[in-house]
Amino acid sequence: MSLALDAAAQDLLFREAQTANTFTDEPVTDAQVQAIYDLVKFAPTAFNQSPLRITMVRSEDARKRLVEHAMGANGPKTLTAPLTVILSVDLDFHEKLPQLFPHAPGVKDAFFSEAAVREAAGTQNATLQAGYFILGIRAAGLAAGPMTGFNFTAVDKEFFGDGKQKSFLVINIGKPGADAFFPRSPRLAFDEAVATV
Repeated sequence: MSLALDAAAQDLLFREAQTANTFTDEPVTDAQVQAIYDLVKFAPTAFNQSPLRITMVRSEDARKRLVEHAMGANGPKTLTAPLTVILSVDLDFHEKLPQLFPHAPGVKDAFFSEAAVREAAGTQNATLQAGYFILGIRAAGLAAGPMTGFNFTAVDKEFFGDGKQKSFLVINIGKPGADAFFPRSPRLAFDEAVATV
């Protein structure tokens, strides 16, 4: 069965796309990031809660502060990437629900009055948005280097001291550099990953 997306787009987004470990020094502009966001903001989230927040790490000082909390090779990679972003959950996303879910304004208090419920729902839905964000980076002709090897508790203190955001992913973004990709690792076959009940 053929897909609606042509083969070149399938390759760009999936088959030939890989996590990049090195980047050229070609800059990633704010306009490019806005174009990516304007595409991926349509990702589905429960009650349209849209809890993902994206912090662009632009200044040299901010990048050094972030790298202090990186594990292993993630530090050097982050120092040389044209752009690094911190993805976080807005723990007060419910405050925007009257704007984002206007046909049911009571959802804000009926479902999300408790902080623990907001954190669980926000984390699940922001993670879903993060997957779309990576696809958006690829759609822009750029490579993504997503990383979880950071001390996110320390990152939160460093960048979100008010406790209103909780980081969960750091992504380096840019044009892939020399030896950017490791050999492609195997994937599960259809019958190993998909079941019918």
